[in-house]
Amino acid sequence: MWSTLVDSLVYFPDRELYGDPADVGLAFTDLTIPTEDGERLHAWWIPTRVMPVRGHVLFFHGNAGNVSHRLEHAVALTAAGLDLLLLDYRGYGRSTGRPNEEGLHRDAHAARAALVAGGHVDPARLVYMGESLGGAVALRLALEAPPLACVLQSSFTSLRDVARQHYPAALSALAGDAYPNLERIARLQAPVLILHGEVDEIVPLAHAEALFEAAREPRRLHVVPGAGHNDLVQAMGPSYGTEVAAWLG
Repeated sequence: MWSTLVDSLVYFPDRELYGDPADVGLAFTDLTIPTEDGERLHAWWIPTRVMPVRGHVLFFHGNAGNVSHRLEHAVALTAAGLDLLLLDYRGYGRSTGRPNEEGLHRDAHAARAALVAGGHVDPARLVYMGESLGGAVALRLALEAPPLACVLQSSFTSLRDVARQHYPAALSALAGDAYPNLERIARLQAPVLILHGEVDEIVPLAHAEALFEAAREPRRLHVVPGAGHNDLVQAMGPSYGTEVAAWLG
């Protein structure tokens, strides 16, 4: 009962897709990725047209919407020379199942395995990129299967820390130790780039600063002036992709 209540406060999936990469001029391949526990995940493989390829991004989106809400992300990242796998977690878009913390972790492993097995990428050039909740998914995967680099966008120190700012104490306590990013980033071996809006109203900048302080070198914190939680990509424009590509260099 309690886990169901917490999940209802954390995950806000949208089943309807509102477009695809072709709508923004990008070539792509529809993928169906099986998980070890029998779910089928929908993803888009979007190769860059820029050579040489700077890296292969496995992108984990936030807790709301689905992949069709990340087309602007795809345009900027592929324009900067980055291949991109956009994944919908279980319960989002066309993916089967219902989202929960362990399920999203299984989804991340399945997506990485499918990307490597596809033969189109160099495993040594994999980059995990997580937006908000997706940052937690990326961090956990990075501890078990280290990437070339990890990029955290608008991410938080822990789910409980975010809940304390938006829910009564009794409800925030239910978050327990879910998604403990601050503890995990201290153990991360890969380089980390943290992107965060200066005036993020959902996950305040203090979260990014704490993650940066806990991370090992090499690390970088890029604060986007005037950006909030949901408009960071628009605020950065093309530099959203070039900032990531430059960090990989």
